[in-house]
Amino acid sequence: MPVSNMEAVYKVAKENQVPVHLDGARLFNAAVAERKLVKDYTQYTSTVQICLSKGLGAPVGSIIAGSESFIEKARKWRKRLGGGLRQAGVLAAPGIIALTDMVERLEDDHIHAKRLANGIRNIEGLSVINKVDTNIILVDTSEKGLSSKVYIERLKEKGVRAVSFGPTTVRLTTHHQVTKEQIDKVLFVMQGI
Repeated sequence: MPVSNMEAVYKVAKENQVPVHLDGARLFNAAVAERKLVKDYTQYTSTVQICLSKGLGAPVGSIIAGSESFIEKARKWRKRLGGGLRQAGVLAAPGIIALTDMVERLEDDHIHAKRLANGIRNIEGLSVINKVDTNIILVDTSEKGLSSKVYIERLKEKGVRAVSFGPTTVRLTTHHQVTKEQIDKVLFVMQGI
């Protein structure tokens, strides 16, 4: 969603005293793809949640941000729902690395995704059905006469992992552990299915 849309939504919400929450699970991917700062998006929200374990590579963890009164309520609810952690530093350390070292390299994931998408476009019977701005590629398998489930099983047999995104839609995602050579291998595998 463009920042201008977020600004328009936020203006209407604020006029009507409705808080705006941003599920920022992929916020850093969006910011990097659009060459914007994260705060360009979050300035038009009341609260935001950021996932540290997706493209940023932390093993677990999310951060929630908002006003001081909101955070106070969130802490109480976290404890009520059993969310207290002892020795949280073990999990916090990878979160810090995710925020300090992994954001800038997200562009590599986007470049790999575009390379993969461009290669898929040359494979008969497959079509890329989304605009590949970040690290997600959606592939339609219907012209191959295969369901996404069958296609994914065939990929898995060849060492490639993917998930279903619909009856004939396969979702592929690049991340920090995927190399250019692996992208080429995936394209070779897909060519043979």
